[in-house]
Amino acid sequence: MALSQPRQAASLAADLVSDITRNERDLSGKAFRIALLAGIITAFVVLVVLIVDVINVGSPVLSERLGDLLSSTLGSKPETSGLSQALRGSFYIGVFVLLVAVPLGVSAAIFLEEYARQGRLTRFIDINIRNLAGVPSVVYGILGLTVFVQALRAFTGPDSNGRSVISAGLTLSILVLPIIIITSAEAIRAVPNGIREAGYGVGATRWEVVKSHVLPYAAPGILTGTVLALARALGEAAPLILVGATTGFLTSGSSYLPSSLQERFTALPIVISTWSGRPGEDWRASTAAAIVIMLAVVLVANAGAILLRNHYEKKR
Repeated sequence: MALSQPRQAASLAADLVSDITRNERDLSGKAFRIALLAGIITAFVVLVVLIVDVINVGSPVLSERLGDLLSSTLGSKPETSGLSQALRGSFYIGVFVLLVAVPLGVSAAIFLEEYARQGRLTRFIDINIRNLAGVPSVVYGILGLTVFVQALRAFTGPDSNGRSVISAGLTLSILVLPIIIITSAEAIRAVPNGIREAGYGVGATRWEVVKSHVLPYAAPGILTGTVLALARALGEAAPLILVGATTGFLTSGSSYLPSSLQERFTALPIVISTWSGRPGEDWRASTAAAIVIMLAVVLVANAGAILLRNHYEKKR
């Protein structure tokens, strides 16, 4: 009798597991899983086809005049036009995002999650930040035109009427700021409370807990948000057009000196959109080569953040 009871319990448990995991009761879950898998495969195939097509079209230019393409300035002929001025503009835009948007976004996230009293005002601010993340980039371009180009012309570039790298960098920093705040706040919110309590238990102040415990633990998530923000900033074209990016010839803007920040500028997305509208197979090949170079720039910029993220994940 004593031996039969465990056997009966085991049989009942097996029957229960069989009832729960029966295939006919999980048809909707399987269908949803198949749909998700099909979506992932479709997106991946489309991405691979586009990349292969761009590389095939731009390979003649990349193989024959890669060095000249990277060092030459904008011109009227595809065989002599280069991307040096566009690379300079994109470089400074990335620098502005890293120096302006990232510190402000992380600081705002720390305040909202660690210092601000949770209530209606905090929830109202959080909702508005999430709404700002979905605002079209053209709206931010209009904001940059009104504030940085017109109102702050004396600071952003009096000789260029405010249409400078400073205006572009600040505009795109504001554009990606909500993304950085949201991702950083989510990363900080995911830190276990036990880590904070351990710091307070040994007499640490709130700032010491945030600096030595919370931020190192949340660093991978924060760096992921930085990667997303930087990739979006380097790929935006509409705000740059509104703040005065040059779509034709550019006589200046070939120097990486800080004094050139108040000069007229262009960037890789602007050059790509301009070249794509010009007729001829040579311009088409040059456009494809510029797209490949832009993808390489974004991947290199993201690789640094990914390496830092992996470093903090190993330490965690």
